[in-house]
Amino acid sequence: MLGHRPMTMEDYTSILRRRVWLIVVPAIVFCGAAYLVSLKLTKKYESKTTVLVEGQRVSSDLVKNFDTEDPGEKLASLKEQIMSNSRLQPIVERFGLFNDKDVTVDARVAELQKVIVVAPIEQMAGTRPNRLPGFHILVTLSDPHLAQQVCADITSIFVTEDTKSREVASANTTDFMGEQVEAARLRMNEQDQKLAQLKQQYLGALPDQESTNLSLLTGITTQIDAVNQALAREESTKGLFESELAQRLGDWKAARAQGITGASSPATLDLQLKQKEDDLVKLQEKFTDDWPNVKAKKQEIEELRKKIALSAATPPAADKKDKPDTSVNAFAVEPEAIQRLRAQIKSSEVTIQDDKRKQAALQAQFRLYQSRVQSSPAIEQKYSDLTRDSKEAMEYYNELLKKKDAAQMSNALQLRQQGEQYKLLDAASYPDHPTFPNPILFAGGGFGGGLALGLALVMLLEMRDKSLRTESDVEMMLKLPILAMVPVVNKSSAGKSRIVFQARGETPSLPVKG
Repeated sequence: MLGHRPMTMEDYTSILRRRVWLIVVPAIVFCGAAYLVSLKLTKKYESKTTVLVEGQRVSSDLVKNFDTEDPGEKLASLKEQIMSNSRLQPIVERFGLFNDKDVTVDARVAELQKVIVVAPIEQMAGTRPNRLPGFHILVTLSDPHLAQQVCADITSIFVTEDTKSREVASANTTDFMGEQVEAARLRMNEQDQKLAQLKQQYLGALPDQESTNLSLLTGITTQIDAVNQALAREESTKGLFESELAQRLGDWKAARAQGITGASSPATLDLQLKQKEDDLVKLQEKFTDDWPNVKAKKQEIEELRKKIALSAATPPAADKKDKPDTSVNAFAVEPEAIQRLRAQIKSSEVTIQDDKRKQAALQAQFRLYQSRVQSSPAIEQKYSDLTRDSKEAMEYYNELLKKKDAAQMSNALQLRQQGEQYKLLDAASYPDHPTFPNPILFAGGGFGGGLALGLALVMLLEMRDKSLRTESDVEMMLKLPILAMVPVVNKSSAGKSRIVFQARGETPSLPVKG
């Protein structure tokens, strides 16, 4: 009787003794039944292979690995591709899998997908994180030979597809980098062409030529000042020569009009001497005594003084009553001094014209370099922008060129099977024993199930049992103390009787004669 009072270990032991067969029999029956069922079920054989993800054999410092996809995600993507109907259907048809039922090919492929398991290998402690060491491929079929062959084919597909996908990805990367390099090269050439056109358009006015232009501008200014000074001096000299020529011509014409052929009158000579001395003073104010014009003027004064002295020593000739000689030869040739003055004036005019041409050329150069210096800030902005763009285009091109070379090396590495790849570590195993069903596990499960059922039946019967079996049951049920006990006479097989008194925790007995 359960549920009316707290149970002791003695109570449980008593129940177990009374109901032992109710527990043992279901356990044994269920154990045997489960074992027999396991012998009747279709056996399943599991073939297993291990694939190792082998890292790149060449150092990444020498050849960069462009495969940046997460290994776990890549394995999942590769698994989806290989587990597709188009990949598994040839295997199903070649080995005749799951053809014992009248089902479609898609259903047979679905059954094969269920028996294929791809499980990644767990990383060991201390290894590099986010790196897939490898994975297992398991195929479970009813025939061990078929399981091994299908497992080997699936593994081969995995390795082949991985190699092919890596080669395709590497080739695509190389092609993409080649296109980017070509686009960068065209852009760089375009920037270089724009820069060259700017240099040609503003030749001499570029920012790096500004200091040269300023130096040239300063030199031209100095040259212009020198030419201006020389031009001013030459024009002044010409003016003096012209003044002296006019004076000499006047004297010469006056002398010619008076009919004097050999020498001038004393009055005229004195007047010429005074005028030449005045001219010498004016020249000495502007030039030094070493100046050619000053020396020439001094020489003329000296000659004139000699003429005056000679004229004073010569007695005057008798007056001629005849008319002066008006023939062609009379005074037909100008004096040497006048001719010399005309030559000097002509030379001064040539020098002045040459100086004016130099002045015009220098002023044109001055305006040219001045315009270059003034336009330099605006040109500098354009030049800086184009130079910066050209430099950036060149740097970008060189960077892409390096990446393209690295991609080509990576592609070559993949083609030589030196990059990261799947390597078969353990070939598909031949299963010697079925993985399902396991008779021992089945028997153990049946035994456990029968034992649980027996215990449940014992508990149910004990809860429905209202018998009072002990003094504690009586006291609990009647709520009264026990005054006496009625003995129970049990006859043994020897013909003797035994009076049994059940007290609190005791079982006294007295022999009774029959």
